[in-house]
Amino acid sequence: MKRRSLPAAAAAVAALSLLLAACGGSDDDNANADDKIKGADSATPSPSPSDSAAGRPEIELPDDAKNVFEDTETGDPKKDAVLADNADMVNALDDAIFRGSTDTDALNFFLADIGRMKATQFIKGYLDDNHAWAGTTRYFDRQVSFRDDGAAVVIYCADERDAYLIDAKTGEADNETSAGTKPYVLYNTRHEQNEQGVWQTVNVISDRGAAKCKP
Repeated sequence: MKRRSLPAAAAAVAALSLLLAACGGSDDDNANADDKIKGADSATPSPSPSDSAAGRPEIELPDDAKNVFEDTETGDPKKDAVLADNADMVNALDDAIFRGSTDTDALNFFLADIGRMKATQFIKGYLDDNHAWAGTTRYFDRQVSFRDDGAAVVIYCADERDAYLIDAKTGEADNETSAGTKPYVLYNTRHEQNEQGVWQTVNVISDRGAAKCKP
């Protein structure tokens, strides 16, 4: 069994945007995923994750649900701050699922614009089907690049082989869920820094089964 993926646009467009962004990697790259949303012309210097921790909403996951993030330190404080906020965004989504709410302080703190809308759709999919999840999801090959308009793009993979859907009320594995034949997901997220220094996620594209993420 597998977890749900964040909503994506039309499959062909999503795949193309992901591949373009993944292959570009440089600050000058203008991938399609970035062209969808126009950000600010510049960004202020990013605080480190520790400097910006004060005042952040509480995020808590159950003991049997764990997200593991690799590649957390690049040696560049600005990139590390983006990666930290990207990880907090992922945890905020899962925190909302376990709280049973599409409107939490953490969601509003770490997501905005289209990213916030997709987060609501994603969480609602769990809640409507009375689902939560358990196990471990591993996020790896996390890469950050910066765009000319000041935005950051994080491209990364998720390994869901050890995660599975459960009944939110009983905690039992949902055996009616289709088998997880595609446990690897490629994500492309766009982040824009707000006035508080938080790198909010403003758009997300996902591609389940992407060859880039397979071993």
